[in-house]
Parts: sequence; structure tokens; C-alpha cells
Amino acid sequence: MILRLIQLTWKENIRSSFWQKSVVTNIFIGFIIFILMLYLLALGVFIDEILLKLFPDRAPIDVFNGALLYYFGFDLFVRYMMQSLPTFSVEAFLHLPVKKTLLIHFLIVRSFTSLLNFLPLLVFIPFSIKVIAQDYNGVQVLGYLLTILVLIFNNNLLATWIKRQLVGKASIVAWAGGVLLTVFMLDYFGVFSLSAISTMVFDFVAMHPASILFALGLAVFTYSLNFQYLKSSMYPEELVRRKSNKVENLSEIRYLKELGLTGTIIGLEMKLWLRHKRTKSMLYMLPLFVLYGLFFYPNPLYKDMSGFLIFVGIFMSGGLMINYLNYSFGYESNYFDYILSSRIDLKNYLKVKLYIGIILSTFCFIITIPYVFFGWHILLINTVTWLFNIGFLSVVLLYTATYNKKAMDLTKGAAFNYQGIGAGNWLAMLPAFLLPVLIYLPFSLFGYPYAGLMFIGILGLIMLLLINPMIKIIEKQLISRRYIMAESFRNN
Repeated sequence: MILRLIQLTWKENIRSSFWQKSVVTNIFIGFIIFILMLYLLALGVFIDEILLKLFPDRAPIDVFNGALLYYFGFDLFVRYMMQSLPTFSVEAFLHLPVKKTLLIHFLIVRSFTSLLNFLPLLVFIPFSIKVIAQDYNGVQVLGYLLTILVLIFNNNLLATWIKRQLVGKASIVAWAGGVLLTVFMLDYFGVFSLSAISTMVFDFVAMHPASILFALGLAVFTYSLNFQYLKSSMYPEELVRRKSNKVENLSEIRYLKELGLTGTIIGLEMKLWLRHKRTKSMLYMLPLFVLYGLFFYPNPLYKDMSGFLIFVGIFMSGGLMINYLNYSFGYESNYFDYILSSRIDLKNYLKVKLYIGIILSTFCFIITIPYVFFGWHILLINTVTWLFNIGFLSVVLLYTATYNKKAMDLTKGAAFNYQGIGAGNWLAMLPAFLLPVLIYLPFSLFGYPYAGLMFIGILGLIMLLLINPMIKIIEKQLISRRYIMAESFRNN
């Protein structure tokens, strides 16, 4: 029976919409994954030399072990936001003489095949062979690696269980991100050192291979949590009940009603984001956008690299806005014909989309203000990139979105999902990441970096003042392409 389940799962995967693309698209996705694996492998081979340059006064193994608790915390955080829940058509087997426990075990074990479980090994294995093997014997190195592997699988199980318990509760992700940020800041300013605890724990793991028993016990416990939850939920009436859950009718909010047609459109946009897996996945990634600065701002290596920090600032305050405006018509591809046939004023329709994008960027910018602790120049860079995002980039993205002809399946998650994304969507993001840096570099080379930053901010302000004429241009573009877009959405 297990072989039969594996066979059905394999057919389900190869017949999924993810692989039903052109050969060129699949080759491109495979190439990106291959490059990612090469980068991780190179990082694993040379990470000791990198750590030695960044921390010349500390042993690489101590720095590496000191970061592991942070890694597992961040890994759990990313898995909750990006990793899809393992799925299986359980309903088709409930009326057959198949043990429910077998289906549950198969569903849980299936999650172990996630690529996120094996990519970290490209870093851990070379580091263990090259660095840890210098101070410890073969048994200790093997015990260290196996313990890390078990903890990775435990994170997979824990993220799956938490996601099932808290599905639809995006506020939990924000709280988790806040806790992670707070712990990091306490460590950075020397109030509380989680890195010291991490070093002590994993040094002990390296010296005592038997510590794998504790990791196995933890994994068995999280496995049992998943098993008990699925066992209590795997009944036909429970499955039907979960499928019939409805999102709150946000269009009935009193304040939105007072805004008339604008409020109605905003309510519909909010319902679209909260009802569908694809759009909710992007909301879950909000903390990832906001916490992106922690990879660079604390590192003195990037202190004088303002050109690169411009890219970081654009990503933090504009990441969510880019994903919203770049695919705004693709999200509505299933009912785009209705939009064209209704009496909706296209100008107001586009204006609402633009305002929502601006609000999303502004919200992300406000959250990033505490990065001023790393220097006032960080706040300045984030401010000018925010102005660039809401003024220039928002208009460009909404305009280029009219060239989108790919229908989007909102029932699938966003992680590693390129369905509904065309070459135009990738090209539309080039102004986001290249133009500000290209504007800044000439000023920086001639010794006027602040003038370059000011020019970026002024460009955003000018475009913000011209937002109404820009909306008219976008409206004309949408009218000229509306039938081409509608036909493409229907055919896809």
C-alpha cells in the first residue's frame, strides 16, 4: 500500500501545474536552483575563512556554533511563512479499507522530502569535514552532523504543526518576528547573549555524540504532535467543516462603506488577500522583508557601502508593494472579464490599487524606523528609498502590470511557485533594484553621496506630486490592452 501511495504522489507531482510550463521555463527554474546549490556549497567550503576575516579574534567553530540557535529560529520562521503544508487527497481513501494511521504517517513523512530540509546540508557537511574534523574524531563529527540533521527535521515538523494550529493568523508571524528581532538586538548590545548559549550547546553536541538522543526525543515529540492533530481532524465532517470556513466580510466595514466605490474596491482587495493561499503567503513574508536589514546593518563590512544599502532599503519598504502591484491584474485574472463588463470607473479602480501599494510601502517603512540604532545614515537611506518606492516605483509597476498576460492560480502558495509569472514581471523589477543605484553611483564617485541620495528622494517626490496625471496614462494603457489581457487570462 505504501508503494501505491508513493506512486500516486509521484503522479500528482509531475502532473501539477508547477511543471506544466514550457521547457525553457522549467530549465530556467532548474538553473536557478542549481546556482543556489552551488552558492551554498561554496559557502560551506569557505565559511571558515569568511568567519576568520569577519571575526579574527574568535575561532570559526565558536562563531559558527554561536549562530546555530539563531539559524534554527530563523529557519522555523521562514518555514512557517514559505513552506507549504504537505497535502494528500485523504477524502478519496476514507471510504476504502486503508488504515487512517497509515495515511497520517505517510502524510507526515512526505514533508521530509522538502528541499528546505536538504539545502542546509550543503553548508553543514563541508564545514564539519573541513573544520570540526580538525578538533574532533570521526564519531564526534558524525554525531554532530546527525544531530544537526535531526534538528532540521524537527524544525520541519514543528513548523508544520504550528502552521496547522495557527493557519490564517498572520499576527502570530509578526509577533514571532518581533521576538526574534528583540533577542538579536539584546545580543547585539550585550544585554543578553543567545550566541554564547548557542556556542555552549553545540560545543557540547560536538564533544558528546550521545546528545543525538535528545534531538531524537525532541523530533519524536513533535512528530506525535502532528500525528495527534491529524488523527483528530481526519473525519469527513471535519474536512467539510474546514473547507466551509469563510473569511470575515471585510467589505461590510462601516468606514469602508462611507468611502463609496473606493471603499468597496478596498474591501474586495482585502478579501482577495485574506481568502487565498497565494496572496496570504505574501503577507506571511512581510516580516522577512522587514528583518532583511539585520543581515547587513550590524555588519561593519557594509557600513560604507551605501550603494548596496540602497538596494536593502528598497527591498524592505517595497518588497510587499512590488509583489502587490507587479501582479495586481494577475491576481484578478479569474474574474477580469467581470471587471471590464461592470460599471467600475477604471480611474478610481487604478487609483485604489496605487494607494494600497503606497500604504503597504509606508507601513513597512514605519516598521523599519528602529534601524536608526545602527546609524542615522541608515534612516536617511531608508527614507529616500521609501520616497522612491511610493512615488516612482509604484507608478512604474502598475503601468508594466498591464503587460501581464499570465493567469494566476491563487490556491497555491507563493514559495517556489512561478505559475502566473512571466518575463515581463521580472523585467518590471529592474527599475526597483538598478535605477536608484545607477543614480547614486555617479554622485558617490565624485564625492557627493548625500546629493545622490537627495536626488533619489526628489525623484520620488516629483512623481508623487504627478500621481493623478500618471494614473490617466495608466488608464489609457489599460484601456488599450484590456481585451488582449482578458483573452490571455481566459486561455491560461
